[in-house]
Amino acid sequence: MLRSAYDWTMSFAAHKNAMWALFLVAFIESSFFPIPPDILLVPMILACREKAWKIAAVCTLGSVLGGIAGYGIGFFLYEQVGLPLLDFYGKTAKFAEFQTMYNEWGAWVVAMAGLTPFPYKVITIASGVTALDLGTFIVASVLSRGARFFLEAALLWYFGNPIRDFIEKYLGWLVTIGFVVLFGGFLLVKYMF
Repeated sequence: MLRSAYDWTMSFAAHKNAMWALFLVAFIESSFFPIPPDILLVPMILACREKAWKIAAVCTLGSVLGGIAGYGIGFFLYEQVGLPLLDFYGKTAKFAEFQTMYNEWGAWVVAMAGLTPFPYKVITIASGVTALDLGTFIVASVLSRGARFFLEAALLWYFGNPIRDFIEKYLGWLVTIGFVVLFGGFLLVKYMF
């Protein structure tokens, strides 16, 4: 089953609508969706290495615009949408303390979340709730998300087939590690705040 999902993703990566799908996944991942856009970014670059920079740019644009949407959720819809998400993580009571710290270190928090597997949507919504300066948020998002996706693109473009062979050989292990990292990010959010 895992192998057929991988094969489908690789074939879809060359599809004419793959860029739109990547943009959409990157957008919704930055505001509410739990699966990172890397699941499309990596196979798309491996399937078409000459478009690596365009693919990274589309992913960055979708992610930053989705981050702005997440900021909007936090800023405009905290009571209706943001608060239930914080309640989901069980950390509403500590939020006032967090808000003060967050606004002091906000640019660094956004940059860290943008570069790592940490659930970026939590940071985008938190940035809106705490009313982090929107310009600071956007600059930190562009720099961190861009760095992440363009670094991935550069590595995949440069190493190409050996990376594809490695992924195909160790697909099961890589998926397991990916889920552990994703789950670990959500646990970190739960126990950090």
